[in-house]
Amino acid sequence: MTTRRTPPHEAGGPRRNAFSPACAKPEIAGGRVSSGRGTGMRITWFTAVSAVALAGCGSAAPPADDGDGGSSGIASITLGEGSATQGSATAGPEDGSATQASADGGTGDTGEIKFDLGAQPDANLGCDGGGGGGGGTPDFSYIWIANSNESTVSKINTESLIEEGRYLTRPDGNGNPSRTSVNLNGDAVVANRSGGVTMLFARTEQCPDPLNTSTGSADVKPWPDGCVGWHTPMAYNSQRPVAWTAGTFDNGTCRYEDTKVWTSGANDPQIDVVLLDGETGVVEQTVAVNGLVASFFGIYGGAVDSEDNFWGSQLGVGRILRVDRGDFSQQNWVMPVAGYGMAVDRNDRVWTCSNSVGRFDYPTQTWQTAVVGGANGCMPDGGDLLWISGDPMVGVDIETLAVAQTLDVPNSVRGISIDFNGYVWGPSLNANAAYRVDPMTGQIDTVAGLNYPYTYSDMTGFGLSQVGGPSG
Repeated sequence: MTTRRTPPHEAGGPRRNAFSPACAKPEIAGGRVSSGRGTGMRITWFTAVSAVALAGCGSAAPPADDGDGGSSGIASITLGEGSATQGSATAGPEDGSATQASADGGTGDTGEIKFDLGAQPDANLGCDGGGGGGGGTPDFSYIWIANSNESTVSKINTESLIEEGRYLTRPDGNGNPSRTSVNLNGDAVVANRSGGVTMLFARTEQCPDPLNTSTGSADVKPWPDGCVGWHTPMAYNSQRPVAWTAGTFDNGTCRYEDTKVWTSGANDPQIDVVLLDGETGVVEQTVAVNGLVASFFGIYGGAVDSEDNFWGSQLGVGRILRVDRGDFSQQNWVMPVAGYGMAVDRNDRVWTCSNSVGRFDYPTQTWQTAVVGGANGCMPDGGDLLWISGDPMVGVDIETLAVAQTLDVPNSVRGISIDFNGYVWGPSLNANAAYRVDPMTGQIDTVAGLNYPYTYSDMTGFGLSQVGGPSG
């Protein structure tokens, strides 16, 4: 049995409602109303140049490293243009292929989940129950991990450790996905390195065709799966980052509405930052980035701050980029240390991570750096630590940048994420598995059977939930 732990938030919680990514109903004193949205099909096809060839679930992409993907040959549509400024960038080499190994499965307990988050100012009466603050129990909680080698994404229950669904991420089965992002309603998006973004509903009852959806790793349905909300093809040779915005909480629907999705694609030498409508996948704005050379992979990591501005980082000693959500203006700064993963903490500070960390404060436009011995991805825990992937996982104090804790894992992990019980997750390429680690006890649970699980973005939604709740 795994000991449940209280999430390491400040008393009172973050500025936004930080609930389980699969909970659409923050817990507030008052009555209980059901949440949901219509079940109309939301597949959106943008085939401006060439047709999309549909493929069955049996056709998998060839084994892939994280190098440049081939062009999809599918053009995206653009409904607006943005402004741009200047910059320059260089980047180092990216990772190569991985060897495959087996891992033992694990089981989780069914203990009660306890939150120390208070009621949030943007979640009012009438939306009680479902997991936000005040000791509520989440309806469900998932981590979404991309299986790059087979162009699928796995939906894993973070409590039971059961993989409840595995979905194709592109019609032709050759998307080579890597980054995922989860919004405050629990819905996920996945970006394909070879181009295109796909959105998936977490709640089966909200799926457009719930009777035709995957129910486990061995049950991948032909495209489109019944829980695919939309798919937006994009003609980029490299498309890595993807990040939801928070949206606005609606007491009538008990959901966050008007959500958007940021992504970035590159066709050397050009880099674009793209904003999509979260409900339909329609491209609302394309910002042509000036001065940053696409080089290896364009923008490599991405996240949003408390104002829903997009932050992107390049691989290696490149530059970080900020695109303003309001007017789509952009700024960029040189990264003082090599970066691989990136994240934004509760104080709206931007982090770039590898074996060193860089912390960027936007108001003063200054960096703090330290060598910490991590590896690639990073994610704040909502409290005082930033966790960095590797073996061991490294917990860095977000104020002092000193190593405060380490967690051993059976195999090195490429990515890292925090779930809403405070557990630290890491997908391991070599083990084809994901580890859930209790930072209080060091206990490790394993989810096996993945296929080159390459994800180190906000794959639970916790990163988005904790942004913008400064302490002190």
